[in-house]
Amino acid sequence: MPYLSASVMFFTCTGSCTDERCLKADRKRHTREQLYSCSHCGKCFASRCGLWYHMNTRTDKYKCTECGRRCQGSYDLALHKRTHSGEKPFECTVCSKRFTRSGDLVSHGRIHSGEKSHRCQMCDKTFRHSGHLNAHMRVHTGDKPYKCSLCNKSFSFSSNLQTHLHIHTGAKPYSCRHCSERFIWLRQLRSHLLKSHNEGTWVTCHICQKKFSCSYYLKDHVRRHEGVKPYICGECPKRFCTAAELRHHQSVHLDYKQFICFLCDKSFRRKFEIRKHFRRCLDILGLSTV
Repeated sequence: MPYLSASVMFFTCTGSCTDERCLKADRKRHTREQLYSCSHCGKCFASRCGLWYHMNTRTDKYKCTECGRRCQGSYDLALHKRTHSGEKPFECTVCSKRFTRSGDLVSHGRIHSGEKSHRCQMCDKTFRHSGHLNAHMRVHTGDKPYKCSLCNKSFSFSSNLQTHLHIHTGAKPYSCRHCSERFIWLRQLRSHLLKSHNEGTWVTCHICQKKFSCSYYLKDHVRRHEGVKPYICGECPKRFCTAAELRHHQSVHLDYKQFICFLCDKSFRRKFEIRKHFRRCLDILGLSTV
């Protein structure tokens, strides 16, 4: 993807850069000029600092004693530990909502101000911070550089891959401080705290008053009321409310069928298709249970 610059924003293949140093680092990744490589896995970095942070994640120097996660440094470890302790030292002066990171508070403040300073160069959609823009860009590019070595499932972000690995290992790093329940995903813990212990804040749809445990789900819900479908299939004119619906649809255009019935070896593109087929197979073979 081309490098486009506008005032202080540099648009790269990975999203947006706020300074020229970031842009130069991105160019290095493409030209492989002066890259610093990890002696263990061969992964390359545009700076010594990037390699140093990466090497820390391969040792126990900054390892969380609660869940075993290896962090990039002491600051990263301190922030991570707050996911276990529940500490949220940064409070919004408008609505009193609290946050673990100061950056999250700054981003939240844009909800009250309405500021959306980060604009997609491909569809003109605007976002409150660069992280949302970077995530959105992968809807256009389809880029999923992080692949699970156990099931070959690909992800747009390394954090999503790390969370996915818990499915294979059975790890449940997020524990409830009120009971013995543990969870794979942080959003599961937050939902549990709201529903079981009345801890946290529900977010409410202003149209139908339906409540959600997470603003992410509320945004998807409101789009359905408004009829907004920002996610466009690159193979056909269909549009969708969420990125997940687009990803689900895109399998229609692929020849690859990843789900295979072990009873008859028939293959399917989608999980719900093989589930439906598998029940029929059990009925035919007389193996279904009541």
